[in-house]
Amino acid sequence: MRNMRLLSSAAFAMLLAFVGPVLANEKLTVRLDFSPWGSHAAMHLAQQKGWFKEAGLDVDVQDGRGSANTLQLVNAGQADVGQIQLGLVPAARHGGAKVRAIAGFDRRTDLCVLVDKDAPIQKIEDLKGKKLVVFAASPWAPYIDTFLAAGGLDRNNTTIEFVDAAALWGTYTSRRADGLMSTVASALPLAQAARPSKCLTADMADLYFPSYGLIASDATLQKRGDTLKKLIAVEQRAWAEIAKNLDLGVKAMLAERPDAMLNPDVLREQIKLTIEYFNTPATEGKPIGWQATEDWDAALKGMERAGVVPAGWKASDYFTNDLVPR
Repeated sequence: MRNMRLLSSAAFAMLLAFVGPVLANEKLTVRLDFSPWGSHAAMHLAQQKGWFKEAGLDVDVQDGRGSANTLQLVNAGQADVGQIQLGLVPAARHGGAKVRAIAGFDRRTDLCVLVDKDAPIQKIEDLKGKKLVVFAASPWAPYIDTFLAAGGLDRNNTTIEFVDAAALWGTYTSRRADGLMSTVASALPLAQAARPSKCLTADMADLYFPSYGLIASDATLQKRGDTLKKLIAVEQRAWAEIAKNLDLGVKAMLAERPDAMLNPDVLREQIKLTIEYFNTPATEGKPIGWQATEDWDAALKGMERAGVVPAGWKASDYFTNDLVPR
């Protein structure tokens, strides 16, 4: 991937030396956002290769039930680290949660509306008269009206149907909806077999949403900063290796989740798209996981327009780069 900093084994060893001495059996619970899909590849590769143990970590990698649920568990101290869509953090902090982003991997906005690949839909206004399906707890939910308004639309001329998360894909693939509100890397590969699609992304409406990365509570940051640094260093190594060979991630996921009935072709494309969304102009050439204040500032402007957060808070209230090895 262009300008993504790759780590050799020697460089990884130097990073571990930087973040501190290795202590045996430092236990960490990492809760993922959902059932297994391509954005989890680095966690599973690190587990399979023994890189966590090499760093002195005993990591329990758990599947999740949605980014919002994972955030709640981390905030409640029931998981040490969460891998979620980081754009949820500002609203959560304003709601009283004490979590922040500690590493951002997918730093480019990937919220998207899937439509038929050959549909004459190229811009937001082309969704007029269409029916879009979404689930209520989706990160899309607070931004729907702002997104539609950017194309001169509203819910009077564009139908928004909320369904249970379990019914989302069936509604779209059975063509009971014209579009599906999801994310690029997770959704496009899944749609390929049943309903080949393309995406209209949220940034068409100047809505920027930091995507997948890691969060931890303020308490965990204060007490276990060195341990979190080691976790991030291992993730950097794993993503760098996967960027050179996507099949490393595919094979690791199949091995770590043998009962999940994962499709290797779908996984490979999900991993590929995940990596393609790693960088923004502000993060080019920066270490994997490093987050840019400019990107968070842009995201907060859209959140303010959508009424998700009040004005006046700074990007630094929601994230830190202090744990990202340079």
